Amino acid sequence: MALIEPYLRHYGVAALFVIVYLESLGAPLPGESAVIGASLLASGGQLPIEGVFLAVFIGAVLGDNTGYAIGRYGGRSLVERYGRYIGFTHQRREWIEGLYDKHGTAVVVGARFVVILRQLNGIVAGMMAMAWRPFLLANIAGALLWTSVWTAAPFVFGDFFAAHFHDLMK
Repeated sequence: MALIEPYLRHYGVAALFVIVYLESLGAPLPGESAVIGASLLASGGQLPIEGVFLAVFIGAVLGDNTGYAIGRYGGRSLVERYGRYIGFTHQRREWIEGLYDKHGTAVVVGARFVVILRQLNGIVAGMMAMAWRPFLLANIAGALLWTSVWTAAPFVFGDFFAAHFHDLMK
């Protein structure tokens, strides 16, 4: 949080959008921490909570959709060519394809709440040739739930945490 806070204070919701977008696209960035930090800043009146919510939601949806396009139009050939070097065997690919065929929307929604899956969600859905419309709807639903949880809870309970855990937040 200490690394992210100066960017949030200086660039506001624009920095938050970029962090969440890039994390949703697949970059190993602390998106969830940035959302919590921005929500806590909003609870203190330093950022507009509406702007925080919109930046997070739009960044998450656009990032996952960009990752989906990358996976759909280039990821599969890369995995078929180099996947064996990272343990992505033909059997593993078939298992993941079956998972996306049967439970793709649930996987996309649920992956939003799991750190590494959140980063790879769009790319893998695209590689597995999940249909775009169900992906988009599940992506919107997952992003809406995730955004609501991680913006509302810190915003509503920010004063409580500040009062009771002030020393930990330094």
